[in-house]
Amino acid sequence: MARALNKLSALAVKNAAPGKFSDGGGLWLYKREDGPGQWVLRYTLHSRRREMGLGSVQDVSLKDARAVADKWRAVVAKGLDPISERDRERRQAEKRLHLLEEVAKDAFESRKAELKNDGKSGRWFSPLEIHVLPKLGKRPVGDIDQIGIRDTLSPIWHSKAETARKALNRLAICMRHAAALGHEVDLQATEKARALLGQQRHKAENIPALPWAEVPAFYASLSDGTTTHLALRLLILTGVRSTPLRFLRLEQIEGDVWTIPGEQQKGRKDKTPDFRVPLVPEALALIEQAKAFTRGGYLFANVKKGVISDATMSRLMERRGMEARPHGFRSSLRDWIAETTNTSYEVAETTLGHIVGGKVERAYRRTDFLEQRRALLELWAYYVTK
Repeated sequence: MARALNKLSALAVKNAAPGKFSDGGGLWLYKREDGPGQWVLRYTLHSRRREMGLGSVQDVSLKDARAVADKWRAVVAKGLDPISERDRERRQAEKRLHLLEEVAKDAFESRKAELKNDGKSGRWFSPLEIHVLPKLGKRPVGDIDQIGIRDTLSPIWHSKAETARKALNRLAICMRHAAALGHEVDLQATEKARALLGQQRHKAENIPALPWAEVPAFYASLSDGTTTHLALRLLILTGVRSTPLRFLRLEQIEGDVWTIPGEQQKGRKDKTPDFRVPLVPEALALIEQAKAFTRGGYLFANVKKGVISDATMSRLMERRGMEARPHGFRSSLRDWIAETTNTSYEVAETTLGHIVGGKVERAYRRTDFLEQRRALLELWAYYVTK
């Protein structure tokens, strides 16, 4: 039987003249004169011979056709009809696409390209996954209404206001996605739910920051040379966000300039340009120390896999009884600039990677103030370390 299989080759399929050609095991190539070839599986079930189309040779390779034929031959061996089973699988798939959880996953997949790091951080999908899908995920998307949404989000509407807001906005996107798929949905359900939920009492709070006058003492305490201490020191000196720092790779550094890819910055990666960070001598020395821990190309690698988590640095500060968090060092730097230097607004904001000015203004301003930012960060490093 083994010798009867795999009679064809990819070249033979490509050059086949009109006719019918057996690959063995019931897999046939039907080549027509007026079009591309078709894959067909012949099988006999309950003394009845049937033929099942497996797709065009333009869409299905010889290798894939063999794999599909193996799958359906196994179905025949169980006494089941492959054509009926395929129809059943399609109906189940269509049914699943009507469920909110499947629509949500499909909506997420379609938006990955515009999300930072292709959505791998999970921040786009997690509000849905944690707070919406456990209650509404198994419902047909056409049955989702404002009452169900209200009852789902009301427990966190005030206590976790920002998360609830994101969950509601993501759900609205999913409803629009479902409508684009052709499902009957109430596109106003999320806005009606927002009206039922009412005004949120909770006010967003800024991430606690260490006063700039206390930064030198904290910097000096980070002295044991561990990955976490080195990462925090470099975070303080550069003023960058934690994500690009945690995912720092040596190939991003050329001389004394670190270029952060657009997709690692805050915002949509298709609209965010790369950002150059001047590295002062103290920062370069930290990078040299951190090279000893490099793994998988990452400078601040996790001991098990990937890079250190965002919580790793936060927990260090939490264990010390500090309210401030790593992201707050950006505020510490900005306050120091405002209170101790006469730096222009454009240079100060660009130092933090903020977009300054309108679209037209930015089109005419071609500089990123690299050398001015370098001089500023040298003063900051001197203050922090001396």
